[in-house]
Amino acid sequence: MKLNVIKQRSLWWTISSSIILTGIISMVISTATLGSPLRLGLDFVGGTRLQFALDCSQPGNCDKPIDIEVVRNVMDAQGLANSSIQPLGEKRQALTIRTKTLDEANRTKLQTALTDKIGAFDQKSIQIDTVGPTLGKQLFQSGMLAVILSFLGILGYLTFRFQFDYAFFAFVALFHDVLITAGMFSILGLVLGAEIDSLFVVGILTIIGFSVNDTVVIYDRVREVIKDHPGMHIDQVVDDAVNQTLTRSLNTTLTVLLTLFSIFLFGGETLKYFALCLIIGFTAGAYSSIFIASTLLAWWRERSGNAQVITATDVPMSDEV
Repeated sequence: MKLNVIKQRSLWWTISSSIILTGIISMVISTATLGSPLRLGLDFVGGTRLQFALDCSQPGNCDKPIDIEVVRNVMDAQGLANSSIQPLGEKRQALTIRTKTLDEANRTKLQTALTDKIGAFDQKSIQIDTVGPTLGKQLFQSGMLAVILSFLGILGYLTFRFQFDYAFFAFVALFHDVLITAGMFSILGLVLGAEIDSLFVVGILTIIGFSVNDTVVIYDRVREVIKDHPGMHIDQVVDDAVNQTLTRSLNTTLTVLLTLFSIFLFGGETLKYFALCLIIGFTAGAYSSIFIASTLLAWWRERSGNAQVITATDVPMSDEV
């Protein structure tokens, strides 16, 4: 079956616009309520994170889930009313607390108060992390700088290897992928309390690299079709190029997604949101390469009067980048 991407391009653009708009609305709400478009984790804002799990070896200690309202009342009594409290696991017998920086004495006092109200904790499962606000700010700035430099580097490379309009619309596709991923995590932050940390920045950089690979493969095939059929209309060129690379793109993406879903389901809490970030981003990347970057290039060439007469100037690249 041949996929006609040009004929349905309004549909593809509408789908992307709707998802992006939803994410932007969520980020506006998040900024108003949390002070940032996404719920920032301990790595970026600093503070103390404590993770506790009930000790189920004691009789009756795990008969019911942890009551978050009881935990919140304890936090209020300790002068920690603005802390973030998130239950963990299906049975909600563990929780993560993110609060302002606590010294050892205050951490012990809080743990004792929680034990009195909700039950004994498994000492082996207790995790405590503290990050200073200065270090958190530096990590955030370094992460944003890395993302910006990667965008600029890719734009410059594609301009050199192709033409500027190829590079520009590849850049638009990359921005599309990052914006969708950020928007989805903004929604998750509001609904489920999902926080972003330094692994999220690693995930964004990985998404950028993966997405541009698919886009370059399609653009390279566009250039080859133009070289073989210089009089062909750009709409037909793009349709042919997408269909010639479609199987490769889908197989590559599906293979990677199978691995990521395994990590998401069985990799533990630490890697759960990192894997989810990549799942969202890689899916958006495959979509944007096939349906956004290609159709935007055809639309622009048609509007600029280069729908049929196009000069292929660069050395052909292989399908692998």
